[in-house]
Amino acid sequence: MEMPGEGYREIRDGVQALCAQFPAAYHRKVDAERGYPEAFVAALTAEGWMGALIPEDYGGSGLGLAEASVIMEEINRAGGNSGACHGQMYNMTTLVRHGSEAQRRRFLPQIASGALRLQSMGVTEPTTGTDTTKIKTTAVKRGDRYVVNGQKVWISRVQHSDYMILLARTTPLSEVTKKSEGLSIFLVDIRAAMERGMEVTPIANMVNHETSALFFDNLEIPEENLIGEEGKGFKYILTGLNAERTLIAAECIGDGYWFTDKVTAYAREREVFGRPIGQNQGVQFPIAEAFIEVEAANLMRWKACALYDAGRPCGAEANMAKLLAAKASWEAANACIQFHGGFGFADEYDVERKFRETRLYQVAPISTNLILSYVAEHVLGLPRSF
Repeated sequence: MEMPGEGYREIRDGVQALCAQFPAAYHRKVDAERGYPEAFVAALTAEGWMGALIPEDYGGSGLGLAEASVIMEEINRAGGNSGACHGQMYNMTTLVRHGSEAQRRRFLPQIASGALRLQSMGVTEPTTGTDTTKIKTTAVKRGDRYVVNGQKVWISRVQHSDYMILLARTTPLSEVTKKSEGLSIFLVDIRAAMERGMEVTPIANMVNHETSALFFDNLEIPEENLIGEEGKGFKYILTGLNAERTLIAAECIGDGYWFTDKVTAYAREREVFGRPIGQNQGVQFPIAEAFIEVEAANLMRWKACALYDAGRPCGAEANMAKLLAAKASWEAANACIQFHGGFGFADEYDVERKFRETRLYQVAPISTNLILSYVAEHVLGLPRSF
């Protein structure tokens, strides 16, 4: 009987072999310099891992979300940080599923080869946060172009991407019957945009996550860069968001295993009062509980992947996988730093770096409270709370 998650040995071995070329010291150095792991991402791209979700007809590997999630998991389990590159994975799904044939032919082969990077998605705004349907950035059709004005915030990897998927309102909120209508998505040439209407302001943050605020002032986008039908962008963007949440669940699972492996090894070796600290139930129990939660979250990850790859609705499962995995990795991180004592705060052990990195996913890309609200309303049928 094959259990969920089995059967990916070749992918795991391949990613592990690549990650072995970029040991902890590499990621530690990048973090210390507030840099970007250029060499690591380039190696992932060169070996085809970043083109996993691109169909073979367009130069990619033609894999499913399940396989892509394994890639992300293994990067984090090896001590790396998939946050530097995961955007290309889930952004692919929006373009693959909703882009025109001309767009797919134009962009996907170049993205698969690494000639172009599609790492960035422009959705979040300062005044709306996760209330996506109320975004204020507008795109007004003028002739054969759309003119964009507005602002975005916490937009990741803009400085290490060639194109961005942008969500903007093309029909005023006052003129639609449902607030999810009238939103459209576009492919934005980042370099060209920075020369004629888009300002990028980097945001320094605690996890060395490359992210920025964007300001649009009459930015013109060619109409052929509209993805799908005008006004249907909210529905299209959900394709990418469900993939994003499931992939991040896999990353948190990788983190969770990294933390439990790390602290278990340390607890076996570290002796205090003449015995290994791992012999004490006060140490054992939090580690064991974190491991159990990681294992449980893993099962929900596979359910979300299976539904997504089958083309079935998976919003609830993607959200629940993300919540469970983020919670599990955070509990594992707390146990790991606690039982390393002072050494947990020392850079050379990498615990504090990974601790900071996994904490992000309690907040982003969707907060834990928003997931609870979603499940309460859409799964349990309770009244909408906001």
